[in-house]
Amino acid sequence: MYRYLTMVALLLSSVVYGQDKGFVQVKDLGFEINSEPYHYIGTNLWYGMNLGSKGDQGDRERLVRELDALQALGVTNLRVMAASEGSLDSPYQNKPILQTAPGVYDEDLLEGLDFFMVEMAKRDMKAVVCLGNFWMWSGGFPQYVSWATGSEIPYPDVTGGGSWDEFISYSESFYTNKKAMKMYYDFVEFLIGRTNSLTGVAYEDDPTIMAWQLANEPRGYSHVPEFRAWIDKSAKLIKKKDQNHLVCLGTEGDTSTPISGNELYADNLSKYVDYATTHVWIQNWGWFDPNDTLSFETAKQMTLDYLKGQEEKAQRLGKPLVVEEFGVPRDGGAFGDESTVVYRDAYYRLIFDYTLRSIQSDGVIQGCNFWSWGGEGRPSAPGQLWEIGDDLIGDPAHELQGWYSVYDTDTSTVDLIKEFTLQVEE
Repeated sequence: MYRYLTMVALLLSSVVYGQDKGFVQVKDLGFEINSEPYHYIGTNLWYGMNLGSKGDQGDRERLVRELDALQALGVTNLRVMAASEGSLDSPYQNKPILQTAPGVYDEDLLEGLDFFMVEMAKRDMKAVVCLGNFWMWSGGFPQYVSWATGSEIPYPDVTGGGSWDEFISYSESFYTNKKAMKMYYDFVEFLIGRTNSLTGVAYEDDPTIMAWQLANEPRGYSHVPEFRAWIDKSAKLIKKKDQNHLVCLGTEGDTSTPISGNELYADNLSKYVDYATTHVWIQNWGWFDPNDTLSFETAKQMTLDYLKGQEEKAQRLGKPLVVEEFGVPRDGGAFGDESTVVYRDAYYRLIFDYTLRSIQSDGVIQGCNFWSWGGEGRPSAPGQLWEIGDDLIGDPAHELQGWYSVYDTDTSTVDLIKEFTLQVEE
């Protein structure tokens, strides 16, 4: 009996140790790994799963080179997309697609995600894994609604400057459509329950994953109560299935307008949400015009005011905060890799410095992820939409290619990133 009890005790202690070893955890207003502080300047590499595929659009050799380049820069945290829903003829969407019908998956892409996680682990990187999208560039909520109702998605006229109102109304109907939400929940359970085909390690036991993220930029709009109910239910589901990893929303924080139906404090109140996120988009939000350089100083001040407000709300929550999306176009609104990036560098320095000072003072902001690493990829037609066969870069298919991507030849930006990651590591 004694021997049996001893074996049980050892097994239980190993389970507890395994849960702690290497996993990112929240400690007060910060993060830690194995009781050591963890903070970072990272990037968005949403297309890593696609590059990791052995099928169409896959390029494992390039993925390895991109990760090597990021490692050399001191980047240790990647925000990645692990969900895409739709069909071959879905507009404004990168192909191939992971989920081509409810519960029908592209095995090459799943193995691509496995490969991506393995290569990140080799470099001691952490992944924030996004599980959905309010916007159509990965299918997301509108695709689930379309599958549930049999209706067509009212896609916006991305390049023509038309209204997005009908599309937004369609996407937000997700929160009141039980069938559409069940499809999302089914996918979430499927993915977090996955075992890596290359290592045999269950995703829930993989410390490479820092956090599961509910979706990219979910907004409440006219369904705020239902939106927040979805947040709580989704986060609770993940925590029930996986006690090792953190959970976050992927929201923009307050956004630039209350019309979006977002508010950082209220959105992140759920006890199942471990830390808060915020995004800052000075051009998208109308704060900066790349053809009006005088607007840049105003945009910088608006950014500082915005981040201060986000910090105050995260402090009230008692949760860490990550600035996980921000970007600036190339000078003059250009798209080609030959154009300069003076304003981008100045803005990156502003956000990096703000993050660094918060880390050094034990403030609530403990990390940031710039949008987005394009690396060695280049658009075949800069300033045009992505088409099958084009390189995957930091700009998803619904955006003009080269808009926010950081190329590996953007020497000044690359040097700036390294300058600040070195300081974060000190």
